[in-house]
Amino acid sequence: MSSSLIRSTRSRLPSKLKPAHTRQYAAPGGEQGGDPTKEIIRRVLYPSNVRNRSTPIGTWRPDVGRAIKRAIPSVQAHDTIERAWLLHKRHIRKAREAETARKFECMKRAMDVLHDIDPRLYMEANKKDDPRARTGEEMEAMKTLKASEIRAMEARIRGLFPRELRIPTDTPSRTGWKHEWKSFSRPV
Repeated sequence: MSSSLIRSTRSRLPSKLKPAHTRQYAAPGGEQGGDPTKEIIRRVLYPSNVRNRSTPIGTWRPDVGRAIKRAIPSVQAHDTIERAWLLHKRHIRKAREAETARKFECMKRAMDVLHDIDPRLYMEANKKDDPRARTGEEMEAMKTLKASEIRAMEARIRGLFPRELRIPTDTPSRTGWKHEWKSFSRPV
């Protein structure tokens, strides 16, 4: 069909028979008279570019230059304050590093004492453990579990409290405690 024929058939349709499947969009939020929260948040986060008044979040203040000049009259004073602040931060960092070094030395002395007292416990404390290694019992148990339970088992970190256990609370749960739950014992 030619485009002129299509145009002529469309123009001849009465207004009542025109297709009613045209999209109707809602009016913008401000025109509906609903909750203006989004508009308020937008205005606060993205203030207008008009620079005739200060913004509530302090992104722009017309008197900031005068305030800085009044508080810090010279560049030398500003540089002195900056250097003092950096010196203060360096003192805090050095104190933290000294405290960490002291704790490490205490831990090292404790490990030396453990080595002298019981070498087996020292070796057990320093043993590298592969968190991905599974025992035969765990592998057999994983064959019967659902996929979500297998993922939970693989996500578990050895030596930490099991995630699937409930945290003890003042009131018991409605379903009760899992009395049959047992952790996987690892052969030593």
